[in-house]
Amino acid sequence: VQLQASGGGWVQAGGSLTLSCAASGFTVSTYAMAWFRQTPGKEREFVAAAISGRYPRYADSVKGRFVISRDNGKNTAYLQMHSLREEDTATYYCAARSRWTVEYHRDVWYDYWGQGTQVTVSS
Repeated sequence: VQLQASGGGWVQAGGSLTLSCAASGFTVSTYAMAWFRQTPGKEREFVAAAISGRYPRYADSVKGRFVISRDNGKNTAYLQMHSLREEDTATYYCAARSRWTVEYHRDVWYDYWGQGTQVTVSS
C-alpha cells in the first residue's frame, strides 16, 4: 500500500491549489481518505476527510474554502484549496483508513500516509 502526495507549491494569498494523493495497493473508493497538515513545532492538524467520496468533513478553519474529492478511475484523492491564506502554509499529508471512524479527525486512526507536500501561501 502506498500513497503519493503531490501538487504543493507556492501561491499568493487568495489563490488556489489542488493537491493529489495517488493510491496503490487499495481502492480509494472504498477507503476513508483524509488530509492533515503540519507546521514546524506544531502537532499534525486535521483538514478534511471523506469515505467513498461521501460525508465530507472539514476543519472549521477550511470549511467553505477546501473540497475533498476523489477520482475512482485514477484511484486518486484530491484536496482543492481556494481562497488560500497565509495560515494555510504547511506540509500537507494524505492518509487512508479501511473504515470510517467517528474520530476521523484524529491522525492516530489512519493506517497509511503519504510523504507530505509543502504548501506555501504568501501575501
